[in-house]
Amino acid sequence: MIMLRLSEFDYPLPKELIAQYPLKNREEARVLIVERKTGRLSHIVFKEINKFFKKNDLLVLNDTKVLHCRLIGKKITGGRVEILLTRRINGTTFSCLIQPSRTKTGQKLLFAGGSISGILTSRGHISFKQPDADVIYSFGIVPLPPYIKREPEDLDTLYYQTVYAKNEGALASPTAGLHFTEELFKEIQAEGVRLGFVTLHVGLGTFRPVKCEDIATHKMEAEYFLVPDAAADLVNQAKAKGGRIIAVGTTSLRALETYSAGRKEGNTDLFIYPGYKFKLVDCLLTNFHLPKTTLFMLVCAFAGRELMLKAYQEAVERKYRFYSYGDAMLIV
Repeated sequence: MIMLRLSEFDYPLPKELIAQYPLKNREEARVLIVERKTGRLSHIVFKEINKFFKKNDLLVLNDTKVLHCRLIGKKITGGRVEILLTRRINGTTFSCLIQPSRTKTGQKLLFAGGSISGILTSRGHISFKQPDADVIYSFGIVPLPPYIKREPEDLDTLYYQTVYAKNEGALASPTAGLHFTEELFKEIQAEGVRLGFVTLHVGLGTFRPVKCEDIATHKMEAEYFLVPDAAADLVNQAKAKGGRIIAVGTTSLRALETYSAGRKEGNTDLFIYPGYKFKLVDCLLTNFHLPKTTLFMLVCAFAGRELMLKAYQEAVERKYRFYSYGDAMLIV
């Protein structure tokens, strides 16, 4: 087997192309259309995407909802502290990331002007006095990705969430779905295209870099997923009628491909890179991803590394907006 090197999944990106704010109108994003059979690249605005869907196609979307899991507070001594709640262990005890990292175990931390407080019970764990986790999240703010170089604003509460977000549990948004509006969904369904919903709670692993040169040795962090019976039935119906399964985002794709191996619910650490044989998904709608990441490796597996590098180069030359609040790509 040929070793796939991390360096093969790199590409140059000017920092000014990393989107720092969302577009006011979600469906005004640009879309790079990539045709795998011909290698042809073309360009549209997202609100025109319906013309690339066909009757009996199924759009599969990830209905996870981003938690307001970032808390900014103070130590008793007055020093600033920031907590990212990564997982609820039980009750109101969470695993977390702490800044500054030198914050000591046993310290009491105050948030929201003292409205809530917590104690670091061990390295990477915090326990709150409040009995309800929802109360704690209500004082949190949106956990914007590290490449958005600003503090969250009120607009992020709206724009960093898909319009169909339902099941709370994500630490990051399934960003391919950010471009859809309720009105666009109505237009899509009017053409005989159906919508199916799965859940995959996006974890911190989505931002974690791959550090091993042989990418096959990289270990993915497990994330909770669910493919409900309703979505599974829609997949079967679409296939029976000759429709395509169009995954909206890499998270929807990973949930579907995990389901294809016989699992409907649980934790998935499926790592998709070139050489993977896709079993269910026919098309992929996705945003642009960071170099040397598992997400970029996934799209290279889906469309071919050379074609993806060519597409990304075109996106850079045409000054597409990159990453979470950026533009999109439809691979058909």
